Parts: sequence; C-alpha cells; structure tokens
Amino acid sequence: MPNTTSTVYALCEEVVQSGKGVSRADAETLINLPESATLDLLAGAQRIRSSLTASPSFTCGIVNAKSGKCSENCSFCAQSKYHDTGAPIYPLLDPETLLTRAKELEAGGANRFGIVTSGMALSDNELDTICEAALAITTHTSIKVCGSLGQLSPDMATRLREAGFSSYHHNLETARSHFSAICNTHEYDEDIASVQNALKAGFRVCSGGILGLGENRNQRVELACTLRDLNVPSIPLNFLTPVKGTRLENQPLLAASEALRAITVFRFILPTQDILIAGGRENTLRDLQSLIPMAGANGLMIGNYLTTSGRSMHDDINMLTNLGVL
Repeated sequence: MPNTTSTVYALCEEVVQSGKGVSRADAETLINLPESATLDLLAGAQRIRSSLTASPSFTCGIVNAKSGKCSENCSFCAQSKYHDTGAPIYPLLDPETLLTRAKELEAGGANRFGIVTSGMALSDNELDTICEAALAITTHTSIKVCGSLGQLSPDMATRLREAGFSSYHHNLETARSHFSAICNTHEYDEDIASVQNALKAGFRVCSGGILGLGENRNQRVELACTLRDLNVPSIPLNFLTPVKGTRLENQPLLAASEALRAITVFRFILPTQDILIAGGRENTLRDLQSLIPMAGANGLMIGNYLTTSGRSMHDDINMLTNLGVL
C-alpha cells in the first residue's frame, strides 16, 4: 500500500496546481484512508482552502420563519408531520419580526441571513409576505438575504430575486443512492430541479446535506460529486443531531474524526467552492470545532438553528478571530 502521507500530499498538490477537484475514485481513496491519515488530510485540506478559496471565512445565521407540519417524511426532521417530537408549530412570521431577527444577527456578526420555512413549498400569500420582508431587510440592513423556502419554481425564483434575495438554499440532504432510506414523499430529482432553477435565476446557490444519516463514506463522496456536477457554489454541511420521535432518534452521532475527514474530502472534491459548517457541529465536533477551518471549511453558521440551539455567537466570532480567519 502506498504511503498515506505521500498519497494525500500528491493529490493536494495536484488540486492546488490545477484548481480542479480530485476524481471520484481518488476521493474514495482519501475518505477510506486509515485513521492515521487524519492529520495529513487536515493539512492537505487547509492548504487547498488557503490557496484556492476566493474569500475569507464568512458567517451565516438563520431564522425558523415557519415551523412544523411539513408534508415530507424526512427521517431526521423534527418538523415533519409524520413525527411526534414536540417541536414548535407556528405560521409564517410577519415581516417586522423577520427584520428584527435580521438586525440581531447582523449585530452578532453574521454576514448572511437565511429565512427558512418548513413545508414542500410556499403558498402565494406566504410568498408575498416573504418578499415584503426581504425588501425591508435589504432597505434597513446590510446583511445579505438567503431563502430556504422549499421547492423552487422559475416564477418563484424571479419574484424572490426582484425582492432582494441574493442566495437560495435547497439541500439534497444525502446521496441519491441513500435518499430513499431518508425520504419517500418526493423524488430526488425534484430537489435537483429546484437547485437548477435557482442557478438559472442567478442566485448564489447553497446546497449540501446532513452527514451521519446512516450513509457510508463513499456515499458522502457521491453527494459531493453530485454538487460538483451541478456547479453549486456554496455547500453547507450539517451533522445529524438525533431527535426523539423521529425515525433516526437512535442513530449514533458521527465520531468527530469521521466528521472532520468528511469535511476534508469535500474540500478535495470542491476546491474553490464555499463550504459552510452548520447544524450539529457542537454535538459532533465538541471541543474540536476550532479545527473546522483546518479541515477546509471557510464558512460557519452562527446562532441558533431550526429546532435546536447553537453555540454563543460571541464564542464563534472569537474563535474565528483568534484563528486569524475572520
């Protein structure tokens, strides 16, 4: 077997020199290297991040703008109508509340503000409210507005762009080969279509998934390669936090080393894209969160998530500042 350090460094230099990600076969080799290669993977991913990412670290915050009663049966989701989790249920927040939340996140250090709603898609009335909120936020703050509003049609994309949304978020959640084990109330191709509609509309598209849903290592590579094929510019990576009442309530957390390894290989595959580490990092990475930039990520979601609490925004900003990446 070739020396693992040589393997990692040779592929790292190939990526840095070419500006292109490794092949799927090489990525599968990297993600399946022995545990002793973890530090080499971190060093390689850090070199790629510092050499090829166009921007310094950025921060993103979200608001759970409409919660619960989602028609989809995603096995991890606390907001699905198929699960009894005790998660909050409420209709779409009004524009004034969304503006207030945007101002709070901007004051806390967030560069981007994601408005997230449960459900397959917005109604026409809900879309009107969301557009009104976006216009207010872009008028009264400098924070960039992102929508995570379910399936996206071309007409909806046009309206959101006109209202001031600069980004659209729509996760694929997992690899195509694993998706039927996670959700069977809609097809994977519907999610692909929403991502493509967002790209065609000129959004900065944010699409990634959740790691630790029972997928294997090669399926993590498969997801990363799908995102590369779609030419998605921003990839959020979440880690499963099992929620009591969901079908994955007994799924064990990923080991911290496994999570870091996955981030590094996403960077090897996607050398110039933004990679944002989001929900579940506190429980999965614990005291290793300061290794997130070393693993190749150049973005961090700060503040609370949809139905779970995040770490103090002040602590996250201090961490990134002390690492010299903010």
